[in-house]
Amino acid sequence: MPGRPRLLYVTDLAYPARGRRYCDEDIFLTSRLRADFDPALCHPLDAAALMDAFDAVVVRNSGPVIHYRREYDAFRARALAQGTPVYNPLIGRGDMAGKQYLVDLTDAGYPVIPTVDRPEDLDRLPRADLYVVKPKAGADSIGLEFVPRERLADLARGGDVLVQPRVDFRYEVSFYFVDDGFQYALYAPDPDRRWVLEPYEPTDADLGFARRFVDWNTLDHGIQRVDACRTRDGDLLLVELEDLNPYLSLDRVPEPVRDAFVEAMAASLHRFLSTAEA
Repeated sequence: MPGRPRLLYVTDLAYPARGRRYCDEDIFLTSRLRADFDPALCHPLDAAALMDAFDAVVVRNSGPVIHYRREYDAFRARALAQGTPVYNPLIGRGDMAGKQYLVDLTDAGYPVIPTVDRPEDLDRLPRADLYVVKPKAGADSIGLEFVPRERLADLARGGDVLVQPRVDFRYEVSFYFVDDGFQYALYAPDPDRRWVLEPYEPTDADLGFARRFVDWNTLDHGIQRVDACRTRDGDLLLVELEDLNPYLSLDRVPEPVRDAFVEAMAASLHRFLSTAEA
């Protein structure tokens, strides 16, 4: 492609996220990416109409797709039909494709919070005081309920919700990757304040846990966040594999870590664009 690559950077700057500001993160990232690219920011509802004028589309903090499902599906279909390069690529197997992967990973024996989606499978779940019921197409805790066991059968009957035991965990921790490269980890020491994050130094075992899910997802390019919880027994269990538009909490990491992330993202985008051209 002649000249500097043109990026359509998709973000909802006004999305009212709890405990974090999408707009600050995307203003920062695009200001730094301008060293290598020509980025233009747009709202997710405008992406399909604008993307033909750009070399690639970068989907970042665009908010839960459940709020604009029809428009997102139209954007996705058009991008795939035209071969438009979209970063992250639209082949993710995690949250990008809905939350069915939690059931699939449970069935495959991965270290994930046990998850089922059919009434006949409820007996496979560990006994718990309460259970989490959430829509397969949900995000950002939208539609999430805590219910006793006696209500589960009716709630799960439609096949469009997931059921999990409510896990008594010590803390939540997130691992951030660009392509297959680990960048940093953050955790919430207080489970009741999940967006008050602090830097976390992962062990080799922690990184091995997170890499299992990055490897399973088979994305050659892109940004992924592996969210997990530390149980009272000390084990890590997957909560979510975010591969569509993970918030990065870059304001919670030291400046050198932030700089390294920007460099890794820019290098990843260059590799992605080179692959798309081939």
